[in-house]
Amino acid sequence: MSADDDFIKAPENEARRSFLIKLSLGLSALATAVASVPVLAAIFAPLIEKTPKLWRKIGDLDSFKVGATNLVTFENADPEKWSGVTSKSAAWLRRDADDKFTAFSANCTHLGCPVRWEAEAHLFMCPCHGGVYYKDGSVAAGPPPKALVQYPVRINKNDIEIQTSPIPITNITA
Repeated sequence: MSADDDFIKAPENEARRSFLIKLSLGLSALATAVASVPVLAAIFAPLIEKTPKLWRKIGDLDSFKVGATNLVTFENADPEKWSGVTSKSAAWLRRDADDKFTAFSANCTHLGCPVRWEAEAHLFMCPCHGGVYYKDGSVAAGPPPKALVQYPVRINKNDIEIQTSPIPITNITA
């Protein structure tokens, strides 16, 4: 047995080594716990938070012709104070009759790309991946898994209002 072996096995060195191991493990556990808080919050917040739904004025009744489909913009239901222009969302609004409107999200249900209305073909088309929707929002062709998201619309006095909610990405699948 050498002098180095005696030094390593000395009781005070064993106690020091044990203390440093416990301290390292404790600090590692604390750092892991602190780092996991934002990750867990991001995972569980959507399950706990209530989804806001607000009625937003998008125009006057007289601004929309019967049979016409127009792109309208409005403020998203859950904008952040710092979001600026990105808090705006869009929908395709069609006036079906004097007192009946239909509104569809302007986002494709495939990957969220903006869809456009082709008036001559009576189709909504997604230019990114070839998604095509009929005038009622149902899928006509391409990769979209579901119909366009439809917004509730109401007439409030002489104003047209859409019930907004956060951008409908829950329908979007890869």
